[in-house]
Amino acid sequence: MYIPIEVKNILDKLEQNKFDAFLVGGCVRDILLNKTPKDWDIATNALPEEIQSIFENSIYENTFGTVAVKTDSEDKTLKIIEITTYRTESNYTDQRHPDSIEFVTDIKEDLARRDFTINAIAINKNGNITDPFNGQTDLTNKIIKSVGDPIKRFSEDALRLMRAVRLSIELDFKIDSNTEKAILNKSKDINNIAPERIKDELIKLIMTPYSADGIRLLEKTNLLEYIIPELREGINCTQNKHHIDTVFVHNIKALEYASKENFSLEVRLASLMHDIGKPRTKRGEGEDATFYGHEIIGARITQSILTRLKFSKETTQKVRHLVRQHMFMYNVDEVSEAGVRRLLSRIGLEHLDDILNLRKADRIGSNTAKAFPYKLRHLLFMIEKVRRDPISPKALKINGTNLMEALKLEPSPRLGFILNALLEKVLDNPAINNQENLLAEAQELNKLTDQELLKIMQTSKSKQAEFEKNAEAEIKNKHHVK
Repeated sequence: MYIPIEVKNILDKLEQNKFDAFLVGGCVRDILLNKTPKDWDIATNALPEEIQSIFENSIYENTFGTVAVKTDSEDKTLKIIEITTYRTESNYTDQRHPDSIEFVTDIKEDLARRDFTINAIAINKNGNITDPFNGQTDLTNKIIKSVGDPIKRFSEDALRLMRAVRLSIELDFKIDSNTEKAILNKSKDINNIAPERIKDELIKLIMTPYSADGIRLLEKTNLLEYIIPELREGINCTQNKHHIDTVFVHNIKALEYASKENFSLEVRLASLMHDIGKPRTKRGEGEDATFYGHEIIGARITQSILTRLKFSKETTQKVRHLVRQHMFMYNVDEVSEAGVRRLLSRIGLEHLDDILNLRKADRIGSNTAKAFPYKLRHLLFMIEKVRRDPISPKALKINGTNLMEALKLEPSPRLGFILNALLEKVLDNPAINNQENLLAEAQELNKLTDQELLKIMQTSKSKQAEFEKNAEAEIKNKHHVK
């Protein structure tokens, strides 16, 4: 049994001072599964004040008996080791934290308050195991089982509902039948948990190799209804001749491929949500059903979901962008270098790999044999030809200050109109991207009205945003989209 020297030193010091010292929780589970623990937690019968007297470089700033001991380790996971006094807990008004705790002297009483049997095992530095709830048997049988009454355990901390699912997928274990029934019974209680905590568990689940099974299990246990109900709209939503699966099944299959290929969190989330707008835009039934504008509505829904779950603004905007752009069209026979530059301008070169990975996941999720067909290979060939060409206003050899001086203009939206109109010309012909040519073009553009400039820049970001807004409004008004 390997124990890092930083952890072993703490265990030794506690025992040298005549106190118990046990490893507990996830690190014990990982040790017994022959995995490398991600973190190390220690339980002892020493009171917090006694722990602090032993470890000078420590902090005690909570009411749960947990003392954080700082080490000199260069490993981030070992810089702070938490030591917690044995305790029992009572009353959980917020279904997350105990209203009161009581310090006890027996490790078995401490283990009795824990969530699952596989997490209720203690082991000392000599390898002696304390396992009052047969957690080792459940590890052998690959079972997630609550300690004691599962209804009581989930009533104490509703986040355990989702943690059971996540651990099941992460470890490839089955959930005990009584524990699963309790999850179904208490599923609505997940609403009492802060979105940030749900997000953290969801990220861990999404980043497992079997995240698609995780979404299926969230649905089976009725938790999906309270976490991402929008996904469930696709459960009975059949598609057209291009798809044999419902929208729900297709989205999950896309996530399955993204996880198998170890794509980023953003691509996995986008794979799961890329067609989430289809149920609200579906018109007709059977082979000829249509879903016009589903990427626009889907992007809006995706932003709403990720904002509600308190994902970072950066992650939210990136996933929204991927969902919005996943339907990009590319016909080999009709493509031009200018067209590819416009595609890159819209997608963003920094998002290219992610959007292509999302397209692969979408294709495999549609039961297509090849993730990367000739069309996409040809697109990559064309991108290599133009990727160094200017595709954004920042790449122009002229800026707003230059225009104000040359055209005698004050700061105004018109400057942006002219810059974007210049970009449209440069996308057609990168050779004119020098200050002399651009100033000459700008002089001509300045003779136009704002409306005429807007017409020229119809594929610019400003116009694209306006298009999305109008298209979304049209879909909503015509078809009563929620």
